[in-house]
Amino acid sequence: MLCQICGKNEATVEFTEIVNDQVKQLHLCDYCAKKKGVEMEQHFGVADFLAGMSGAGRSGQGPSLKCDKCGMTFDDFQRIGRLGCGNCYASFRESLIPLIKRIHGSTRHVGKSPKEIDKADGSKKVPEIQELRRKLQQAVDREEFEEAARLRDRIRELENKTKDR
Repeated sequence: MLCQICGKNEATVEFTEIVNDQVKQLHLCDYCAKKKGVEMEQHFGVADFLAGMSGAGRSGQGPSLKCDKCGMTFDDFQRIGRLGCGNCYASFRESLIPLIKRIHGSTRHVGKSPKEIDKADGSKKVPEIQELRRKLQQAVDREEFEEAARLRDRIRELENKTKDR
C-alpha cells in the first residue's frame, strides 16, 4: 500500500486521528508519519500531556502549594503543564511523585545499560552496582564502616566481572 499523503513511498505506519468524534485512519510512509507527528505535537504538546496527566481541571483539593522562588502554584502547573523553575520540583515534590510514577512507572531513574555489556549476564550488573553505591553512601553516612567495606568489595567484584567481558 502506498502512503496516503505523498503517494510515492510504501506505507509503513498506520496513523489514527480522532477529531470531533470522527475517526480517520491514514497509512503513511516513515517520512510523512514523522511530519504528521510534528504537526500533532504543535497541536498537542508535552505540556498539554503533563497537564492532563496531573489532573488539570480537578478542583477543591485544598489549598494550592506555591514555589517560594518563582511564585508558581501547583494549580498553575496543572493548568499549563510546565513547572516555573528547578525549585518547583522540591516545592511540589509530594504532588509530583504520584504523577511521575504514573507517567514513567517509577520515581527512580536507572538509565540504560551500555550496549557492549552482554545482555544475558552483564546487563543486570550495572543497576546492581548503582544500587550498591547508593547503599555504600548510606552506610558511610551512618558510620557503619564494616558494612561499607563489604559493599565496597562487592562493587569492585562486580566492576571487575563487567570489565573482563
